[in-house]
Amino acid sequence: MTDLIPFEDITHLFEDFEHTAWRLETQRGYASDRAGKKWPRWVAGERLGYEPHHPWHAMVRRAAEAGKRFERVRLVDDPPTDGQRFLLASGLGNVEAGEDIRNLYRADAVRHGLPDYDFWLFDSRTVVKFDFNPDGETQGVHVIEDPAEVVRACQVRDAAWHFAIATADFQARVPSAM
Repeated sequence: MTDLIPFEDITHLFEDFEHTAWRLETQRGYASDRAGKKWPRWVAGERLGYEPHHPWHAMVRRAAEAGKRFERVRLVDDPPTDGQRFLLASGLGNVEAGEDIRNLYRADAVRHGLPDYDFWLFDSRTVVKFDFNPDGETQGVHVIEDPAEVVRACQVRDAAWHFAIATADFQARVPSAM
């Protein structure tokens, strides 16, 4: 395994990738979401949507306009945790920005042999694997370019993508997420 480095050291990859940035999200909740400005709005019942000036939405929109793709698959428990319900509620804003987000029940992910860790896969060449503490705080990431591990990440991506359901369709099955 490569050395653990701060997440901030790899943020350039979100601008520098050439074709596809793909993410597997496996956590039941993320400290960054709970600490963010959208969380209290969601708790108060506000509908979360596309915000053109939000840095993530603006970056995704620029990438989409340049022909690049942001994609992710989120694992969801049955019933969803509060953190997963938040992601379902806020995900449509990301989709409107240009990101393709799909969801997969955790039991299905386990049945299909998907891993229980989060990672980004950039251009099918670079894997950025997250390290979280028990509270869902990012401790850092490992940057992996070993061909065997990259191929495994590509296989995970393909399997997850095949079985996952588009956010809007999935959200319709989980009405409490809205």
